[in-house]
Amino acid sequence: MTTPFNRRIGAALLASVCLIGSAIAQPTDKSVKLIVPFPAGGTADILPRILAEKMRGSFPAGVVVDNRAGAGGNIGADLVYRAEPDGTTLLVSPPGPIAINHNLYSKLAFDPTRWTPVTIVATVPNVLAVSNKLPVKSLAEFIAYLKANPGKVGYASQGNGSTSHLTASLFMQLTGTEMTHIPYKGTAPALVDLIGGQVDVFFDNLSSSMPFHQAGKLRILAVADEQRSTALPQIPTFAELKLPAMNAVTWFAVVAPPTTPAAVAGSMQKSFADALALPDVKQKFAEQGAEPRGWSPEQTGRFIRAETEKWHKVIQSAKVKLE
Repeated sequence: MTTPFNRRIGAALLASVCLIGSAIAQPTDKSVKLIVPFPAGGTADILPRILAEKMRGSFPAGVVVDNRAGAGGNIGADLVYRAEPDGTTLLVSPPGPIAINHNLYSKLAFDPTRWTPVTIVATVPNVLAVSNKLPVKSLAEFIAYLKANPGKVGYASQGNGSTSHLTASLFMQLTGTEMTHIPYKGTAPALVDLIGGQVDVFFDNLSSSMPFHQAGKLRILAVADEQRSTALPQIPTFAELKLPAMNAVTWFAVVAPPTTPAAVAGSMQKSFADALALPDVKQKFAEQGAEPRGWSPEQTGRFIRAETEKWHKVIQSAKVKLE
């Protein structure tokens, strides 16, 4: 039987739970650190900085972007993995240390399967970019050229195990072609040699190759996304060119340390989503060829799991392994 005393006790407990949940969900007494596990200057660094500027109003102690580069993103990821699970230290990263590296490296200091998903900030499609010196003007011509010259075409990547490396591996598996891998230390040197004709092909992300395509310094033949990019609407997708499985986007996710409460992840997702909805943020993202997302933690988790499985299969087939 419910008595007035029991009702008062129940109400007090409920109020306490709500207060605790509110405190967990609003970590505003400390600054928020967005750890970017790659060097400053690239898309992986630019997008979080755009968002940090807009999010500072919700966090009086500040929002700081901290670059902790090295080991394919693993150094910065390990720092976040060991941080307090209170929402104040978050990893903002491309796929590597979230969905790919544990399939590449024989040993990691952290377990990527235990990340707490927060949101996907944006997706940027990968594109097939070729040197102007390569005698092809379309995807069909490119595939025919590869089949006539097996192993003679060199493709650049941002490094062993990078998204550009794995995207090229996926392409070769789907088309039955063979190219020679030439790994670089990042996007910039790979683009320099692609433009100069020292390397023939680069499966780059749209944002970095697009300005050089527009300037006529290289040719983008196809976009590896389900839809054409609004930034380059004249370039067809691989699906339109009868290669529907050639779908590869570079995505930028926000994840929190393991055991971060769902209330914290949900609160932080809302902060990112609110910033992503601002017109000037959308415009700045468009300039980077990035599609704003702001997905829920649940949708983000499903997406990351699907991407992990997809690239695991590519890595196994290509027999890519890093130490």
